[in-house]
Amino acid sequence: MNNQEAKLDLQRRKRLGMVEAIWGEHKTSEQIADILNTLSAKRELALVTRVSREKALQLKKLVPDVVYHHKAKCITYGEALAENILLGEVIVLTGGTSDISIALEAELALRWHGIKTKTIFDIGVSGLHRLLSELETIKKAKVLIACAGMEGALPTILAGLVPQPVIGIPISVGYGVSAEGKAALTGMLASCSPGLVVVNIDNGYGAAMAALRILKVST
Repeated sequence: MNNQEAKLDLQRRKRLGMVEAIWGEHKTSEQIADILNTLSAKRELALVTRVSREKALQLKKLVPDVVYHHKAKCITYGEALAENILLGEVIVLTGGTSDISIALEAELALRWHGIKTKTIFDIGVSGLHRLLSELETIKKAKVLIACAGMEGALPTILAGLVPQPVIGIPISVGYGVSAEGKAALTGMLASCSPGLVVVNIDNGYGAAMAALRILKVST
């Protein structure tokens, strides 16, 4: 891939207030390096999602200043936007520890845009007391992002307990009929809690950008 093949959206931050994200899973380290160099030359930030440890090591040899966030499976290049406390805080929650990678993708994407964040892990509804014990902390957030696999119940429960916007991320975790997140997606879409917002399976970055849009228009 050369710069003519990669049609980068260099005006996205000015137009939408969002840094362009690069999908890293199906690109080579050389292709990603080429994109990063282009963004750097234009003084744009870079966020690359879905990057394996092996690919990150290869990329580090080509662009030494990249930072690999191994738990989030993301790469950043440049300096994050300064935190803007006036926009409020987003809390990212998970039903279980298997959801953490996607949750951290969402959390990193928000921090990269200067959003204050907090994470609360492993409070799934199979032990409802865990969620209820965090409720006072959760109520302080401006927006909530809830990650859940299996039947995907956590966002529904949250949306029935608190008034803030709740964004559900179905996670591709679960046995048999969980169908790699399809059961969680269907359950969230069919939720009886009014106003629950749902993004696609494992779409941490998309959930983060939905939260960012909400924050920017509600300030």
